[in-house]
Amino acid sequence: MNKAFVKETEDEDDEPSAAAPQLPPGSKNYMTAFGHARLREEFERLVKVERPELVKVVSWAAGNGDRSENGDYIYGKKRLREMDRRIRYLTKRLETAVVVDPRQQENVDQVFFGATVTLFFPGDSQAAEATYQIVGVDEADAGQGRISWISPLAQALMKAREGDTVRFRSPVGPREIEIVAISYE
Repeated sequence: MNKAFVKETEDEDDEPSAAAPQLPPGSKNYMTAFGHARLREEFERLVKVERPELVKVVSWAAGNGDRSENGDYIYGKKRLREMDRRIRYLTKRLETAVVVDPRQQENVDQVFFGATVTLFFPGDSQAAEATYQIVGVDEADAGQGRISWISPLAQALMKAREGDTVRFRSPVGPREIEIVAISYE
């Protein structure tokens, strides 16, 4: 295959993909110690284990002759660019991280970063309770009960107390929720 048909650019931007979480301009990159440790572990694994192994494969493939039709070489170079982009992204996030230990929170009767909040959703066809921890944007996973501090729900909960009813705009429209419990673990 002719090089004209293969898009290989070395000048790919360092910006994360559209799926990567974005911080509001001028805000700090808050994260819990657990989230920071997870990002650090991923960074270390990529730099010390996966990247060196991939470089060996690409070097081996490059030594096999014609690179234009060498699948190992083409895929390896592409994967190497993706990995380098992720490493740059993790480097930036770890450099700007502000690690917050929820257990050090002094005002435990209000919702702040790191709080674990139990909520009651009245008015639903099946009124239900749910528990969420407010975490950094890089560690958010709503399916696991971890929501980003910049999410609409977390923003509505900030500074609220047990027993308060809070209104927020959800994807299905405006909702009211009641705060049942607040803890810092």
